[in-house]
Amino acid sequence: MEQKDIGISLDLMKIKAIVMDIMIGGTDTTITTVEWVMAELLNTPQIMAKRPSQSAIVGGYTIPEGTKVFLNAYAIQRDPQVWESPLEFQPERFLNSTNLEYAGNNMNYLPFGSGRRICAGLPLAEKMLMFVLASLLHSFDWKLPEGENVDLSEGFGLVIKKNERLLAIPAPRLSNFELYQ
Repeated sequence: MEQKDIGISLDLMKIKAIVMDIMIGGTDTTITTVEWVMAELLNTPQIMAKRPSQSAIVGGYTIPEGTKVFLNAYAIQRDPQVWESPLEFQPERFLNSTNLEYAGNNMNYLPFGSGRRICAGLPLAEKMLMFVLASLLHSFDWKLPEGENVDLSEGFGLVIKKNERLLAIPAPRLSNFELYQ
């Protein structure tokens, strides 16, 4: 607030908005991921049992300094030259794989971005995603409403959400209802 000549005015409302973005920025992606995983699990019940700082040449293309670069993570993570049966839901593929280091520059696996621009919320997202999914799967048996199928069609947006919201019916698994409180 002391620097008047920077060309940006920051009042208390804008500061609150920035802090709010930082605090809740990852919740949409985490919840969307939970919804997709639950949809895939219900659909496959057998599984349930950079922005450049200088000009660069990438893949033979010159990318000028300051260019906004958007990677098509959707296509990269479905590349059959990298992933065996990339369109099949196979969570076990991530258990013992050595090529899934996302803290470096592995451009075949980009769930949180990569390199210097990696998601700042990565540690929280990893913990929350596992905690929420583990809690849902441990505490409840899940099924679809009678006559319903899981729609796995995708919507369009920055975060690829399901076209149709997931509707599933939970049945308690725990013997003591006090454990759900």
